[in-house]
Amino acid sequence: MSKETPCVAVCMIDPKTKLCFGCGRTLPEIARWHAMESVERLAVMALLPARMADAGLLPIAGLPKRA
Repeated sequence: MSKETPCVAVCMIDPKTKLCFGCGRTLPEIARWHAMESVERLAVMALLPARMADAGLLPIAGLPKRA
């Protein structure tokens, strides 16, 4: 994956928040991602941790691994 994407290949949208469980982006953001300028992508990525925390979603990378 590129350094300019928060994608963790877990593409599922939370029906309540409308955010991707894996990265925290909205469907419109995901759809436009490759058309965005680098500065816009980086700005969105800077918002994602707080967005996910506010929505009560844990980043997939932060979940404990299953045995």
